[in-house]
Amino acid sequence: MKGRTLSRHFRESFKSLGRNGWMTFASISAVTVTLLLVGSFIVMMMNLNKMADNIENDVEIKVVADAAASDAAVKELQEKIEKMDGIASVDFASREDELDKIIKSYGKELSLYKQSNPLGDALYVKAADPHNTAAIAKKIDTYEYTADVVYGAGKVEKLFNVVKISRNIGLILIVALLFTAMFLISNTIRLTIIARGREIEIMKLVGATNSFVRIPFILEGIWLGIFGSILPMAAIAIAYQQIYAYWQPRLVDELFQLLEPMPFILQVNGLLLFMGVFIGVWGSMMSVRKFLKV
Repeated sequence: MKGRTLSRHFRESFKSLGRNGWMTFASISAVTVTLLLVGSFIVMMMNLNKMADNIENDVEIKVVADAAASDAAVKELQEKIEKMDGIASVDFASREDELDKIIKSYGKELSLYKQSNPLGDALYVKAADPHNTAAIAKKIDTYEYTADVVYGAGKVEKLFNVVKISRNIGLILIVALLFTAMFLISNTIRLTIIARGREIEIMKLVGATNSFVRIPFILEGIWLGIFGSILPMAAIAIAYQQIYAYWQPRLVDELFQLLEPMPFILQVNGLLLFMGVFIGVWGSMMSVRKFLKV
């Protein structure tokens, strides 16, 4: 395509947006409202997904060594666990450390037990894949020098199921919202093009090729997508930074942390811009197609 022809298509696409002011406004408004909903939901689901990952990754196995086991035996047990497949980390806690944790949680009255500590050393094991926690715990339980293996049997499986269901529901809702957005925006763009059906027919009758007719409308779809994305991108960037600045200092628990604004905002805004342009182009192509059969 010659540069002069392409330049004409760009000029015509902008002129058409101005000539069809109300329909242009309706299309941009549809893109804006829909992308604002989609963007807000994506931000919420991505943060919930991060919290779910944190909860899963926080699951660990507590291996209590036999109180009668020697330091060498506990070291041997630790090395044996570290050599297992699927182990992310193994942290050692002495019986004194374990007693200090109990005293800190339940009161200084228990400090009397420091003279005759009844606890054994402990190993805190994390699986590389949290979903393998139960299988790894059962295998460790068969090893020598283990007095008890605790990982929250039953509760962990329920936790993983709840997280999985939540993620699936979130994914389904996002996909449904995207299809709704495509349907709504493409229909709005279709109304714009239908109102100009006569113009397209005349262009075809005087010999314009399909690509010559189609390209200005595709460019219009791109502009509609870009202009409709600006407000949602700005709103989400400003709102998320304010939400992060307000809530992050108040979320003490490391499990419930929000995603860092950067590069998260850039990623979400890039996705919204792509969606706006894609839906605009797709709506224009689908809508103008029926008029090219003259």
